[in-house]
Amino acid sequence: MAAAARPAIWLPRSVPRRPQPLAASLLALAARQEGLLSVRQCLLAGMDREQVQARLRTTEWERPVRGVLDTAPTGRERTGIDLDLRRRRAAVLGLLAHPGSVATGLCALVLHGVQGAPVDITPEVAMPTGAPRAERPPVRLRRSAVARWVDVDGFRCVPVARALVEAVPQVGRRHAVALMDSALHQGLLTPQELETTHRDAARRRGMRRTRDWWSSADARAESPAETWARLSCVDDGFPPDALQLEVAGPDGQVFARVDMAWRLPDGTTLLVEIDGQDVHSTPRALYRDRARQNRLDTSRTVVRRLTGSDAWNGRVGVEVAKVLRYSGWRPAPWPPEAVLRLG
Repeated sequence: MAAAARPAIWLPRSVPRRPQPLAASLLALAARQEGLLSVRQCLLAGMDREQVQARLRTTEWERPVRGVLDTAPTGRERTGIDLDLRRRRAAVLGLLAHPGSVATGLCALVLHGVQGAPVDITPEVAMPTGAPRAERPPVRLRRSAVARWVDVDGFRCVPVARALVEAVPQVGRRHAVALMDSALHQGLLTPQELETTHRDAARRRGMRRTRDWWSSADARAESPAETWARLSCVDDGFPPDALQLEVAGPDGQVFARVDMAWRLPDGTTLLVEIDGQDVHSTPRALYRDRARQNRLDTSRTVVRRLTGSDAWNGRVGVEVAKVLRYSGWRPAPWPPEAVLRLG
């Protein structure tokens, strides 16, 4: 007689425990490091390896490189609401992957606050002694020693001058000049220091093709878009007569400063402004811009307003050329202290 089948026994499925909340000190550290933590930092804060693994298993955290944890992988779209965040994360990632290292090249410039770097940069660092160490892709480990570094908000970085020498040969002309413009504009380097830096590094590998870029730098550019707009005009044969030209009303009071300007033979002035998304986005800002533009637009001016995208794609030079070729323009630079008075 066949034995009766045993009834199936259903056991309750084990539910993984929710990880314990992070200590406030660790949360603060992650915020300062753009959402990144090292495993070592977690252990020093009182976590054990099983707690770290638990967060990785639940995909609450990710491991972008060995020894480094991303504590907010789903909350940060790499396609870019905050491009500065993407650059800073790359810089911090390299430092955490190699404890005791120093940020170099583009990563150092980003941490110094220099603008103009490409959106996606490779994490790169060097060890103070230059001693060989196993690389941890995607982090680049430079083999040269770092005799001197500076502390920038708690991050070790090579000085701006050295970082430029390392970074400029890695990027194209527009990014390179924008980086130099930003360093000058922020007072991180003087024009003399920039010239000395270039002269001292002129024979380094990769510097030959960048020779003319260094003399193109201008501290008056207030954003990478303004740099790209200027280069676009220069490349088309129409260098600006003035940068950051102050404009005053009939009462002599300055009410605007225009990015680029050209004096036309008939006595009028071409004024070109490069709009940035971050500056001209709120309704209040748009209202101020409209009122300001109405004051700039007179019988004595020709106003063109373009975007950062226009600057990057070379359309600024094209638009300027349309006006200047027709007008018979010839270069007539303004003195730096000049003010255009309207009315």
